[in-house]
Amino acid sequence: MNYLVDTNIILDIALERTPFVDDSTMIFHIKENENINLYLSASSVTDIYFIIKKVKGHLIALSFLKDLFQVCFIAKVDEHIILEASNCKLKDFEDAVQVAVARDCDANEIITRNSKDFTKSGLIIFSPKEFISKYTQ
Repeated sequence: MNYLVDTNIILDIALERTPFVDDSTMIFHIKENENINLYLSASSVTDIYFIIKKVKGHLIALSFLKDLFQVCFIAKVDEHIILEASNCKLKDFEDAVQVAVARDCDANEIITRNSKDFTKSGLIIFSPKEFISKYTQ
């Protein structure tokens, strides 16, 4: 099973944002025990770096990303993805890119704290709590 992990989930962990960090971290603990793949869009990686760098500095941002790359696949964002996103019915282009990336890497499910942003995506959307519940029942 493939899941696209939205940027906010990763930032919850990197910036230790309460009360979200525990649930977001649990996603990665579940990944260790289940046969699932987690994907990040390449465009999310640059956003994640930029935000972590502003708060914690360049070296910590790079170190965090290198650790992240050990457990997540990076999904490409290319011309095909951008064109597909431009035809998407979502209002926010960044979210449309996430949807196009998810479809391209056969991830029919997105894990995000902003589920309302993806209601017209045609994909299954999980909050971290919903994802955790799916695998811990």
